[in-house]
Amino acid sequence: MADEKLIKDLELSDKTFNEFRDFIYELTGLYFSVEKRIILTRKLKNRIVKLGLNSFEQYLHILRTQNIKQEINFLFEAITINESYFFRNELQFHSFYKFIIPDILGSKANDNIIRVWSSACSTGEEAYTIAMIFQEKIKPLFPELQLQVIGSDINNSSLEFARKGTYQHYSIQNVPELYLKKYFLQQGNNYIVSDEIKKLVRFININIYNDKQINNVRNCDVIFSCNVMIYYDLSSRKIIVNNLYNSLNKNGYLFIGYTESLHGISKSFKLVHLPQALAYKKEY
Repeated sequence: MADEKLIKDLELSDKTFNEFRDFIYELTGLYFSVEKRIILTRKLKNRIVKLGLNSFEQYLHILRTQNIKQEINFLFEAITINESYFFRNELQFHSFYKFIIPDILGSKANDNIIRVWSSACSTGEEAYTIAMIFQEKIKPLFPELQLQVIGSDINNSSLEFARKGTYQHYSIQNVPELYLKKYFLQQGNNYIVSDEIKKLVRFININIYNDKQINNVRNCDVIFSCNVMIYYDLSSRKIIVNNLYNSLNKNGYLFIGYTESLHGISKSFKLVHLPQALAYKKEY
C-alpha cells in the first residue's frame, strides 16, 4: 500500500520533465514531446519507487552525477518501445534475397561473406528472420556464401530475450509453416529458434545515436533500420542516418520503414525502386 501511495503522490514538474527530456535526448537522440509526458511519467515512477527514492528530482540527480551504467540501462529499458515479430516487413525480405543479394554479390571481389545489421532489433525477430531467409532462399543458390547477422539495441533486457530465442504465438504468427517446422522447436506455448539459426546471429548493445559505439559495426552489406526514425527529431535522424551510412560498404543497402523517408535527412544515398519495396543504396 505504501508503494501504491508513493506512486500516486509522485509528481513530475514542468521543470523536471524538461530536464529529463534534455538528459535523455543528449544520451540517445530520442525526443519526448509534451504529448508523451504522461508516458514518460508512468515509465519512470515504478523505477523510482523500486529504488526507494522520493522524487523524480532525486532519480535525475543519481543519473546525472553517479553515471551508473546499470542504472542508465534501466532508464533505456524504461523509455524504449519493443514491438516486433517475425517476417514483419515481408516485401522487404523478398527484395533482400531476390534482388539485393545478387546485386551485392556482383560487386564483391574475393569476399564470400554477407554482413547484415538489424539495428534497433528489439527482441530479435528481425535478425532471426534474416538468418532463416538466408538459409532457405540464398544458401541453396550460393553454397559457398556465409552470413553474419548483427542485431543491436539500446535495451539490454530486449537483447537478453533475443539471445534466448524463445517466443510465443504473437511473435510467430506470420512465420510460414515451412519455416516454423524447420527452424523452431515447439515446447508447449513456446517456440524456440533452432541452434542452426542462432549461430548466424550476434546480439550487441549499441546506441545508434552514438557515433563512437556505432564504430563497432562496420563493413555491412545491408542494414535494416525499420520504424526507427519515427522516434527521433530531424536533427537526430541526420546523425543516425550518417552513422548508418558510414557502417555500410560501397554498394550496400539500407532499408527503413514503409512510412519513413530520407527526404530532407540525407542526400548521400540513391533511392532504389525495387518491384515491391524501396531501398537506399550507398554508391560511393
